[in-house]
Amino acid sequence: MTKYLLAALIVLSAVNLGPARAEDAAAPFDGDLQRLAEILGTLHYLRGICGSNEGGKWRNEMQALIDAETPAGDRRARMIAGFNRGYNGFQQTYRTCTPAAAVAIRRYIEEGSRISRDLTARYAN
Repeated sequence: MTKYLLAALIVLSAVNLGPARAEDAAAPFDGDLQRLAEILGTLHYLRGICGSNEGGKWRNEMQALIDAETPAGDRRARMIAGFNRGYNGFQQTYRTCTPAAAVAIRRYIEEGSRISRDLTARYAN
């Protein structure tokens, strides 16, 4: 998954080099970015309770996504809110690692990989 996230970050960096857009104007891929942010928040929480010993890996991936996209104003706030929504939503549901949490991790990694591949395929020059 990491290679797909990195590819998406590279693509998003290249997209940002294009003409400047209004600070809060939505990009055509913002919905995908917000979903990816939510997935990263979910993984940050669930992988932590399931003993992955990854530390801040998923938070760092989120920071790299923000750094690559450099959103401002409402766009930035929506991405951060997505990450927090993913984290907090599962924090309220799972206190320990369960088989259902392990299934959720697998599914979110698959979905995040798919979103990253799709973004790369759609917006790569």
